[in-house]
Formats: sequence, structure tokens, C-alpha cells
Amino acid sequence: MELKNIDLEERMKFYHVNGLSITLFENGQISRTINKGLLEAESNRKVNDNSIFNACSISKFLTGILAMKLADEGILYLDEDVNKSLISWKVPESEFTENQKVTLRNLLSHQSGIIDPEGSFSELDSEAGTPSIVALLEGKTPYCRAPIKVKREPESEFRYSDAGFCIIQQLIEDVTAKAFHQVMNEQVFELLGMENSYLDTTSLNLDSDNFSCGHNRNGGLTDEKYPIYPYPAASGLWTTSFDLAKVVLELMNAVKRKSKIGLSENAAKEMITPQKGKNWAGLGVFLEGSEEKLEIASLGWGVGFQCMIVAYPYPGKGAVIMTNAELGVHQMEGIIGEIYKTLFS
Repeated sequence: MELKNIDLEERMKFYHVNGLSITLFENGQISRTINKGLLEAESNRKVNDNSIFNACSISKFLTGILAMKLADEGILYLDEDVNKSLISWKVPESEFTENQKVTLRNLLSHQSGIIDPEGSFSELDSEAGTPSIVALLEGKTPYCRAPIKVKREPESEFRYSDAGFCIIQQLIEDVTAKAFHQVMNEQVFELLGMENSYLDTTSLNLDSDNFSCGHNRNGGLTDEKYPIYPYPAASGLWTTSFDLAKVVLELMNAVKRKSKIGLSENAAKEMITPQKGKNWAGLGVFLEGSEEKLEIASLGWGVGFQCMIVAYPYPGKGAVIMTNAELGVHQMEGIIGEIYKTLFS
């Protein structure tokens, strides 16, 4: 798998992308990492194997892996009413939840009936500080000014939801009596040797030379050099393309009963199975195609950053593409899309 017929440095200049990191994998193992450009515009900080980018909503893929592992262990239940396990906050009962309850399955597949309030889940405001997830779900923070509630019957339609993954975070914290980032560290990061991955958004060492700054579509620095999303399970992940590739390989290996973290074959296959008639919606991932041609994807897009995971579980190939630029267009319409087409078309 090669990057043919594309001049990365020229395309980065065309799109005003300062920094880029790509990790490729073939035959179920990492084959190479390609790093180009700078972590900060007009600096001498070059992108390397240890360069840490904001993965934004790719956090949901990690959350899916953790949730399925905990379900394997009997700590969580895919099809049980989450209110049976939630302690700190409960999904409000309504006419929409009379026949179908909110479950971990429909939260992971964005089919819980929850619709994010308009203008919610923005980047960290230093004056407002980091919200508690309970306060967030109660609508008591500037990040989400309306209480989270079910607005459609669960499993009646697909609605992409950050709030849904905040509920999953609270669920995991309630059943484990630990902070979400601590559970992820213990159950995933440490077991996979992910030494450059962080979900504790309150204590990031942003002074480290490894952290990338965010940049706008013109290549300039964002107002906050390091835009943070204070919702770890939904969009808080900072990581490298190499570390992220380890998680993708873990899912693919679990499908073949070769998991390093104890993720079962059944759980891994459930993650990449269309849920409730939505052929694009897996559990924490998006799907296209089927059987040997199945493609799984996760996309991250936030202030100053865009990235993408794409993988083909059965051939065992794929790529993690991370940039420190927000181009203002969907990933497939910018440099990430060009790289994708070069690799997989």
C-alpha cells in the first residue's frame, strides 16, 4: 500500500496544512508512519512519530472499544436500560421511553432518540472551565444550556450525538467508581502500550514539544493554540497516528481472536455489524460495504484539527490520517480525502 501519484508537501501547501501524520497498516500490522510539516506555524517544531494531535470525535471509537470490553466482562450490558446502572444522573423518562428504553447499544450507534441542543459541545472556554458531565447533562453549563432528554423514540432514527457519549462516560464512571480517563488508561492504553495518548483534558502537558497547535483553513494558528474539548468520551482524545493505529489493529485482531486487551471475537464483530437496520452505523464506528469488502471509519473534526481512521478488517489494511488544520470542508473534500483515494481507490 503506497502513496502513489500524490505530492504530499505540494498538497499540504495547496490546502494550507502545516502538519500531517499518517500511519499505514497491512496484513494486520503497522507498515510505516509518514510525517510531514510542522506542529506549529512558523516554528521549528517538526511532526514526528511522537507528535500528538487532537483526535476530536475519533474519541467515540475508543469509547466504543472500552464499552464493549466492559460488556464482555459483565460490567456493562448492551441491551439493558442504562438507568438501571446510572447512579449520578438518570435519563429522564417520557412518552418516548415508554416502549423502548435508552440502552448502551443505541447510544453507541447514535440511535438513542437524543438530539444535541443547538450550539452545544463547543471547545473549552477557559473562563467557564471544565464542566462535570452531570452538570452538562442537566443543562447547567455554557457548553450545553438545555437538559439532555430523549426527543424521539429510541431506535426510531439516527441522530449523531455527543450527548449520547457523555451519557456513556457517566455510565462507565458510575459502574467502575473511577474517572473515565483512568478506566481507559487501565483497560486500553496501558495494555496496548499507547504512551502518547491522553483523555484527561484537565491535565494535558501542553507545554510539551510533542503537542500540536490547531490551525485554521488559512494555515494560521487558532485563537486558542491548543483547542480542547472537555468531554473525554465524545471528543477529548489527544494521540498520535501510531498509537491510534494500535487501537484499530486491536479491533481487527479481536475479530480474529487475537486481542491483547481481552476483547472477544463476538464483541468485535458486533462493533462492525450494522445496528437496527442502519447499514452505516456500527457501535462507535461507521460502516460501508460488507463481508470481505467491509470498510470501517471514524472521523474527527474540531477547531484546528481534522483526522480520519479507515480500515478493512478482513484484509487487515488501513490508515490513520491526522492533520493540524481545519479546512472548513468534510475530510473527503480536502487533503485527507485525496490521501484516502490514493490509498484505497
